[in-house]
Amino acid sequence: MTPHALFTAFSTIVVREVRRFTRIWAQTLLPPAVTMTLYFIIFGNLIGSRIGEMGGFDYMSFIVPGLVMMAVITSSYANVVSSFFSMKFQRSIEELLVSPVPNWVILAGYVTGGMARGLGIGLIVTLLSLAFTRLSIHNLPMMVLTVFLTSALFALGGFINAMLATKFDDISIVPTFVLTPLTYLGGVFYSIDLLPGFWQGVSMANPILYMVNGFRYGILGVSDVNPFVSLGMILVFISLLAFIALRMLERGKGIRH
Repeated sequence: MTPHALFTAFSTIVVREVRRFTRIWAQTLLPPAVTMTLYFIIFGNLIGSRIGEMGGFDYMSFIVPGLVMMAVITSSYANVVSSFFSMKFQRSIEELLVSPVPNWVILAGYVTGGMARGLGIGLIVTLLSLAFTRLSIHNLPMMVLTVFLTSALFALGGFINAMLATKFDDISIVPTFVLTPLTYLGGVFYSIDLLPGFWQGVSMANPILYMVNGFRYGILGVSDVNPFVSLGMILVFISLLAFIALRMLERGKGIRH
C-alpha cells in the first residue's frame, strides 16, 4: 500500500473510534467526570482537610495527578477493549482482515482511538480539578510524555484483552480484578513513604505506581520513584505489549476460527 493509502486506512479507523465514543458521550465522557468530581469532594475537601499536607502539598493537590492518571488509564483501556470486541462479536472485523491494511496500521488506529478518549477524559478531569485546587506544572515534557505513553500502554492492553475475550464477561475481568486494585494501590491517594519497609517493596512491583508518580512529578515536582525510571518502564511495557498484539494479529488469535 502507498503511504497515502496507509494514512487513509489509519485515519478512517481513528475517526470511526472517535465518533463512536463522542456519539454516546453520556456513557463515555460524563460518568468519569462525575465520578472524579465526587473523589475531589469526598477525598479532597472532606477527608483532605483532616489529613493536612502530603509530600509538601495540601492533600487535594497531591491526589489530583493520581486521579487524572486513573481516569486516563481506565478510559483508554475501556475504549479499545469494548470497541474491538464489539467488532469481533458483530463479525465486522472480517472486513479488516480481508483488506490489504497491514496489521500495524489496524493496531495503531485502535490504540490512537483509545488514546483520544483517555486523554480527552484526562483533560476534562484536569479542568474539573481547577475548581477545587490550583495546579502549577513543574516539568511539562515529563507530564506530557508520561500521560501519552501511559494512555498508549493501556490502549494496547485493552486491544489484547479484546482479542483474547470470547464473551462480554471476559472484557470486564481485567478492569475489575487487575486494573482497579493496582490503580488504588498505585499511590493515587498516598505516598508510599507512609508504608512500612516491606510494603514499600511490594508497592514497587506495581507498574501503575511508576506511571502515577511520573505524572505527579511533572505537575508537582515530587515523586516516590525516579521519574526517568518511570518513563523507561512504560516504554518497555509498550514495546512488549505492541509485540504481543502484532503477533496475535498475525496469527489471527481470537479472530480467525
